[in-house]
Amino acid sequence: MRRISLLGATGSIGSSTLKVLKENRDEYVLTAAAAGSNVKAMAAIIRNFHPLIAAMADEKAAHELHKIVKSEGLDTEVLSGEEGVIECARFDDADTVVCAVVGAAGLKPALEAARCGKILALANKEALVMSGKLFFDEAKKGRSVVYPVDSEHSAIFQALSEKCQGTLGECNLQEAGVDKILLTGSGGPFRTLPISDLDHVTAAEAIAHPVWNMGPKISVDSSTMMNKGLEFIEARYLFNAKDDEIEVVIHPQSVVHSMVSYIDGAVIAQLGNPDMCTPIARALAYPKRIKSSVKPLDFFSLKPLTFEKPDFKRYPCLKLAMQASLRGQGATTALNAANEEAVAAFLKGRIGYKDIAECVEEVLNRTDVENIYSLDEILSADVKARAYCAEEIAKRS
Repeated sequence: MRRISLLGATGSIGSSTLKVLKENRDEYVLTAAAAGSNVKAMAAIIRNFHPLIAAMADEKAAHELHKIVKSEGLDTEVLSGEEGVIECARFDDADTVVCAVVGAAGLKPALEAARCGKILALANKEALVMSGKLFFDEAKKGRSVVYPVDSEHSAIFQALSEKCQGTLGECNLQEAGVDKILLTGSGGPFRTLPISDLDHVTAAEAIAHPVWNMGPKISVDSSTMMNKGLEFIEARYLFNAKDDEIEVVIHPQSVVHSMVSYIDGAVIAQLGNPDMCTPIARALAYPKRIKSSVKPLDFFSLKPLTFEKPDFKRYPCLKLAMQASLRGQGATTALNAANEEAVAAFLKGRIGYKDIAECVEEVLNRTDVENIYSLDEILSADVKARAYCAEEIAKRS
């Protein structure tokens, strides 16, 4: 039995992971689970999966969960705060950690899992955006194995050679005959909206993704294509790629999840229905394949598949991310921090939709530390960028 620790258990990736575990109860057991503040959802997970430990990052939520667990006579030990989440990442009774914590909050738990030699199914792109080189250095020291869960990076992983799959973080794309990685994205809900109308976009409209069912923050990121920008940076670290070895392609139908182009003219693509259970199952079972609950494509009912170049006037966040990638770890850390703060302000109605990119750009203009490495340096850069962004948000509120 593979023993799973699920970080971000109550989010959309967490819910999909639980579906995969249900499909394969004879092979996987949930031994640890961590979440932010959703007590009701975590209580349901404990009743259904009986993990040995469960952590809530929010102290009040942990207290409420503890009362429920005690009153119902459940055996799960309840932990609290950031340290509780990190304990789930290092838990001795888990050999595999699914890191699906949203945002910068997932950095420390992901690093801890890497240091402890876990099999790490990584769905938190921010961990690599903020600490790519440090992360893979720690994974190598800890003898941790990393598998991507993002649908795009899972697709690229599946289209690469077995040697590249076994050397993530340091694989040699040139030796493998790779010409270019083609990173696909849907273009979000405003792909055809006149650019002038973006001034009036609401949070509810931005959250309504046309294909994927995701949380509010990542849905907004998809609409601005910042999500693709973060994935561009993530792909660089995962596949040891240069910036000019990755090309972003808009593919509205989200059937082709990404592609790898080879020097002999071949292009290998991974296709499938847009459901996160497929890449989760691939990460959990590699090199085997297991049931994921996702039906295979019906090619006779597919609509035409289309591909477009991204328009940076429509998607300035994508361009900002690609520029930050060239500047280095300090810039990508600042990019991520500023975007998190700006998106949160947009969702609360404090700033407009187009202000997101403007706030991020101003923070990047004020960021002068490029080549940072240590966790302390990364966290310091993160705090500074959030403070800069708060000033920009205040100007627009």
